[in-house]
Amino acid sequence: MKAFRLDELEAERAANDGAYLQFLRERNMSVGLYALDAGQLDPQQPHRQDEVYLVVSGRAAITVGEETTEVARGSVVYVPAGTPHKFHHISEDLRVMVVFSPPEG
Repeated sequence: MKAFRLDELEAERAANDGAYLQFLRERNMSVGLYALDAGQLDPQQPHRQDEVYLVVSGRAAITVGEETTEVARGSVVYVPAGTPHKFHHISEDLRVMVVFSPPEG
């Protein structure tokens, strides 16, 4: 079994000065923690993998393709591979669990 604590993952991500920490990689998927602070711009580009975002904390909007929705703790968003997407109008520090399938890069 592999088990993780979000507080420990967030501490590791912050210690490495990165917005993204991949903490699980398996044959068919990878999982990471993505962080954007309030007011920050989301620099990501479309990915070659399908993605599922689970908002752990914070508040923002996300645009996927031509659709925009507000997200907050508990929101789940699916992004098909190759689809442009960005978080924006980040009003509270955003922490998002990201599942890629197949594994990212």
